[in-house]
Amino acid sequence: MTDTDLRGQVALAARVLARHGLVTAFGHVSARVGRQVVVTPPIPPGDVTAEMLVTVDVAADELPDGAAPETWAHLAVYRARPDVAAVVRAQPESAFAAAAVTTELAPLHGQAAWLGRRVPVHPVGRLLRTPALAAAAAATLADADAVLLRANGALTVGDTPGVAVARMWLLDAACRVHLAAGPAARVLDDDDVDAWRAAGPPLLDRLWRHLAGLP
Repeated sequence: MTDTDLRGQVALAARVLARHGLVTAFGHVSARVGRQVVVTPPIPPGDVTAEMLVTVDVAADELPDGAAPETWAHLAVYRARPDVAAVVRAQPESAFAAAAVTTELAPLHGQAAWLGRRVPVHPVGRLLRTPALAAAAAATLADADAVLLRANGALTVGDTPGVAVARMWLLDAACRVHLAAGPAARVLDDDDVDAWRAAGPPLLDRLWRHLAGLP
């Protein structure tokens, strides 16, 4: 994939987040190739174009001009998770509500399994604007595909920006299902989760293309 293609994917992902109401003035998307990360600047994601993206080295100890302070969250995830190639930060209202009433989300429906076997809740209710705060959130994410950030929205990951966006859309749905079902809800058993996760990759791409209006 060329740098131009990657930047186009990241910018499109940001605009799709805005189109589906998962971000307002805040939120960001990034993608990694090797040691380089391209990330959206601190403007409303719906206004992002490929030319606006900021390039950061994954091992940077300072952020370049034009990078959002929460770029540290993206870098922390990439450092902790070599398997991750894209990160999305967003603030669905459902994420605020779910993170206020639980310490983790267990999958109640099949598509929720595409977020991980559990979605942990990071307990620190602060903006991830320092390397230390960001590293702590990445540790809470661990090997999951999503994490709820108490009082601060959510973060999802993927092997492409589109998959990370699809997971944010699914996380919003999973939070709403969790809140509607209540504490007596039955969670999927491990065999069901395994089956749904095995089926996930092409279906996540299909969901992304639907959300983006792609053929």
